[in-house]
Amino acid sequence: MKTRIVLASASARRRDLMRQAGFDFRVSPANIDETPQPGETPCDLVLRLALGKARAVAGAVASPVGGDPRVVVVGADTVVVSPDGQVFGKPTGRDDFLSMFRSLAGRRHRVLTGVAVVAGGCCRTTLAEAGVTLRDVPESEMAAYWATGEPRDKAGGYGLQGFGAIFVRAIEGSPSAVIGLPLDELERLLTELGVETWRFRGATRLRRRSAVGS
Repeated sequence: MKTRIVLASASARRRDLMRQAGFDFRVSPANIDETPQPGETPCDLVLRLALGKARAVAGAVASPVGGDPRVVVVGADTVVVSPDGQVFGKPTGRDDFLSMFRSLAGRRHRVLTGVAVVAGGCCRTTLAEAGVTLRDVPESEMAAYWATGEPRDKAGGYGLQGFGAIFVRAIEGSPSAVIGLPLDELERLLTELGVETWRFRGATRLRRRSAVGS
């Protein structure tokens, strides 16, 4: 039986990135408590949640005798850290979004993404950090952006791959880490666990060609 990759996330952006990287995978969102623990740093938070998501899904698909080495589960979590050190997840509403965006506009902030891969009884984690500088954004643009609906499910209230890209002045580091899944780091973790990633890409390419020719 071939190796199966499972993405433990409901994020459309992470699904798009996995497809962009050529992976054949299925989606099984994790349902875990994402409340930060007392005194937890942003780095520790995203790593803990990424691993928690991956382990939760791995446990659900595991065989009765233990982890199935043919099932590889990928988990990820992203937060935005403001210049003042505030940790932003997804906005809870319009007022929360406006408060977030006011603190980010015209300034440089950090985006942290934790990634975890679980295969059988083994796991690997890594942290990717990027710096993002937004241009000055007037309140009218913030309100118009919120009205599009895009900010509602994004850490920090903006999406690099959508309308939010018009606010971004500079990025330091991996753009895919800002979107929510650093592909270079994911590739490294999968390779460390013995996953032959290029087999997935070859199989995906063949299926696409067959679909076009049918």
